[in-house]
Amino acid sequence: MKIGIAGTGKMGTAIAARLKSVGHDLLVWNRTEAKAQAAIALGATWCQTARDLIQQSDIVICLLTNEQALDDVYFSAHGLLSAPATGKLIIEMSTVSPDKQAVMAEKAAKVGVKYLECPVGGSIGPAKEGKLIGFVGGSAEDLAIAKPLLEQMCKRVEHVGNHGAGSMMKLAINLPLLVYWHTFAEALSLIQPLGLDPKRVVDIFSETSGGPNLLKNRGAFIAQSLIDGKSDTVNVTLNTVIKDLNAMRTHAQTLDRKLPLTELAMANFEASAKSGLGDADAAEHLVRWLKKA
Repeated sequence: MKIGIAGTGKMGTAIAARLKSVGHDLLVWNRTEAKAQAAIALGATWCQTARDLIQQSDIVICLLTNEQALDDVYFSAHGLLSAPATGKLIIEMSTVSPDKQAVMAEKAAKVGVKYLECPVGGSIGPAKEGKLIGFVGGSAEDLAIAKPLLEQMCKRVEHVGNHGAGSMMKLAINLPLLVYWHTFAEALSLIQPLGLDPKRVVDIFSETSGGPNLLKNRGAFIAQSLIDGKSDTVNVTLNTVIKDLNAMRTHAQTLDRKLPLTELAMANFEASAKSGLGDADAAEHLVRWLKKA
């Protein structure tokens, strides 16, 4: 099957590696061609435009930064939806608002394109191993087409409703995880006087009820960041955390729900971003908090 990938950042490239390993022909496009070189090195074919990508692919997977990126990639002069592409299927894996997903599906249908949203749970490691968790919003008919491919990327595929439902589920699942980044910082400040090795502390937390899967999957990286006082690599930026929290807050407002803990955590994340850590890994928020303490 010819699979197109629009958006070859860290996650897009990891998924490209997975799909190449199970035998798919890959085509890629990115707004910045240089960022597609890692996927091209895996054997993917470069497309000059997003429109070329969808015209030449059976299914297109999109992994984009934010809602503005979706508008640029889909609706530009040579975008994914700039010409009829009847029968093509797009799987949108970006984490954006539920309302945005519903709008995208409606606009895709106008040019004959089938549209599924499938934001995923998991990071680069699980993506390379095909062990993500997918939250699908869209029609059962379109999912039937996409499911064999999704099952090669995900250990679990959950169809949770129509367009927008996948994003609702992803935001809800991410909320306690993102808030945990700050609660963990506060917890570390309580034991800071003990002077324990951060690797030992993270290992202790990961074996208790105080440690979610985050610590099991990224514990070594977090501990090293605490030791070094910075992160040498970037997995999830603090700006991305804030972007996702903003989407959660906006969605909560549409439901007339209150998120007081989320608001408090977000204020602290924003303070770290304003200090110059916006493009740094979220682990550096922990470093900054402990320095403040």
